[in-house]
Amino acid sequence: MDTQDIKKGIHKKQKNNTSIILIMLALLIILIPFSAAAGAVAIPPSQLIQMLLNQIPFLDLVFDDSWLLSHEQIFFQIRLPRVIMALLVGFSLALAGTTLQGVLQNPLADPYLVGLSSGSALGASIAILLRRQIALFGYGSIPIFAFLGGLFSLFIVYIIAKRGGKVSTANLILAGVAVSAFFSAVVSLIIVFQGERMGEIIFWLMGGLANASWRYVFAIIPYILIGSTIIFLYARPINILGLGDSSAHHLGLEVESVRKLLLACASLITAASVSVTGLIGFVGLIVPHMLRRIIGPDHRLLLLASGIGGAVLLLLADTMARTALSPREIPVGIITALMGAPYFVYLLKRTT
Repeated sequence: MDTQDIKKGIHKKQKNNTSIILIMLALLIILIPFSAAAGAVAIPPSQLIQMLLNQIPFLDLVFDDSWLLSHEQIFFQIRLPRVIMALLVGFSLALAGTTLQGVLQNPLADPYLVGLSSGSALGASIAILLRRQIALFGYGSIPIFAFLGGLFSLFIVYIIAKRGGKVSTANLILAGVAVSAFFSAVVSLIIVFQGERMGEIIFWLMGGLANASWRYVFAIIPYILIGSTIIFLYARPINILGLGDSSAHHLGLEVESVRKLLLACASLITAASVSVTGLIGFVGLIVPHMLRRIIGPDHRLLLLASGIGGAVLLLLADTMARTALSPREIPVGIITALMGAPYFVYLLKRTT
């Protein structure tokens, strides 16, 4: 095979990957109105689109606002912020999982499995208890505490799993399970001694979007925007890390500095998500691994594809959570666990 054939093959592969990403994006756009329409009170998707367009100046004269006022309030105050939060959190968890897998060179790395989520949940739980004492920070104290808890948890797991300068799959999973169990036990102790806030803390353990609001959406956007932007800018260094620490160092990459920065960014966007939704597991495991097999290991495309895929997955899971037993609601963390646990077992048998 000559150089020209190789270039044609690479170009074809890139074109196919771009098509896959565009298809996923189109699927996401189609899913949004159907997800917002589903629930105890059914609202036609076409009516939701008209409500949105009616908010645009001059277009409000085009549509006859004959819909019920209650439908408009449900959509704008409950459904729309919930859909946007599902997109943001799904995007963040999948992006964090892709980053962790690339940085640690481990297909089983995931914010939930490596203890990052449980540490963030513990930090958020502590922030709930101290919220009255730290009124200066207001709501912003919860993501900050969640970030510190997640970073501390990931640091412990990484130190425990590291043997001879390398992090093995078995050690990473065992350390993550152990640290997660310990932090979950601490959260349980907090529940025992602070019964008046039991409902808020249990929310973090089950994971869900029932408390979604515009306030929470606007609170997590800065954290996700900062963390994800840095991760995307470091897509090429993540590819270089895939060559191994020695090769990356010879190519001029500050391996430890880059690794720590990316781990911190993954912690930041995970902590921001956990601070408003609680523990939602396996999104960061399923999506990156499946898309890596389809798109390949180039993180310049994989990061974007995983973010979109995570948004699609969590939006679907939340729609199922709201409609499966309507009018009762299943915590979305249970839905993702039911989907992710069998896949994790399959993946574990393939990689160990």
